[in-house]
Parts: sequence; C-alpha cells; structure tokens
Amino acid sequence: TISVGSNPYSVAITPNGLYAYVPNIGSNNVSVINTSTNTVVATINVGSAPIAVAVTPNGLYAYVVNYAANTVSVINTSTNTVADTISVGTGPYAIAITPNGLYAYVVNSGSNTVSVINTSTNTVVATISVGSSPNGIAITPNGLYAYVVGGANTVSVINTSTNTVVATINVPLNPFAVAITPNGLYAYVVGFGSNNVSVINTSTNTVVATITVGAQPDA
Repeated sequence: TISVGSNPYSVAITPNGLYAYVPNIGSNNVSVINTSTNTVVATINVGSAPIAVAVTPNGLYAYVVNYAANTVSVINTSTNTVADTISVGTGPYAIAITPNGLYAYVVNSGSNTVSVINTSTNTVVATISVGSSPNGIAITPNGLYAYVVGGANTVSVINTSTNTVVATINVPLNPFAVAITPNGLYAYVVGFGSNNVSVINTSTNTVVATITVGAQPDA
C-alpha cells in the first residue's frame, strides 16, 4: 500500500513499466511511483484538480488533465518537472494519446468538445464538438479513430485525419468509459446508469451486443 496525495483519481504507467504517475485531485499534484520499490520518488505540482493522465508512447512526457484549471500540464518524465501548460476547453476530464505519439486528445466535459494537442508544439490544433458532458475516450490501435463517450447517451467517433465526427452511436444510460480491443475490432462501452456494457463493432459503428454486469453500489 503506497501513500500518495489527497484523493488520487487515476493512474498511468510508463511504457517501460518503471514508473506510475498518479494525479491527486485533492492536492493539485502528481505522485510518481517507482514500480520496483513501490515508493513515491517525486511529487509534482500541477494545475487545480488534476483528474487524468496519459504517457506518450516513447515515455518522455506525461500529459496531466487539470479539471478545475482548464489546462493540461506536460511533465518531462526525465526530470519530473512541468515543461509546459496548455489551455484547453472547460472541465477537461479525460485524455488519450495517439499510438504514434503525435497528438493528445482531451475530452472537455464542460464545453462538450475535444481539444486536439500537437505534442511537438504543445498547442491546440483543433477543437471538435461532440455530445454533451463527454467523459471518456479511447483511440484505435491504428490511430485512425477516437471513440468519445458521454453526452446524450452516445458515442462520438472522430476521424483523427480530419478531426471530424464521422459517426454517432446510441448506447444505454450514462456511458462513462470505453476501451478498445488490441486488434481494433471492438469498442467496449461501460453504461454507468444502465448496469451494462455495450459492444461496438468498429467496422460498422453499430452495437452488436449488450452485456449485463454489476450495479453501481448505491443502485
């Protein structure tokens, strides 16, 4: 059991498996854990209410989403210092980085948008409108599409070449998270309000199965 900051909310592990980065939403910092010793080796101050983090495929940078500050802090993982701060939409909530490491997609729950960051320049190069209150994102292994869950009980499919929404898929109540199979053929969407998981065929962008799972604790 490893003590970190106040109200840790998510975690990302470097591609080499040596370090874990934990945003602490209550203390406005990120704890860096050495996975060999399971000790905190650095604590990095970031923006207000850090809620999500993603590490670039080369392991050189960690992108931390600051929900209350409407920013993304870019951490240099060699020095564990903040190298840049990027303004995004309102209430950024989730982030995913393309497999080639060239772009970071930030879901803004308060402005119903996705901000696309060029990781070479750390600038926002596109802003994409999606459904209301989006809260999760996953990118296909080939990097061609981003699946954004949330608003209006839908999944928005973004073509990453054009940064446009090319499909909108209806799913059950309160979709909250999404993961894509390693072969890229299916996306699994968690329905927080419906106690099920929707399985989307990524070739047709249709729901091909609905799986009943456990209920939320207070249901």
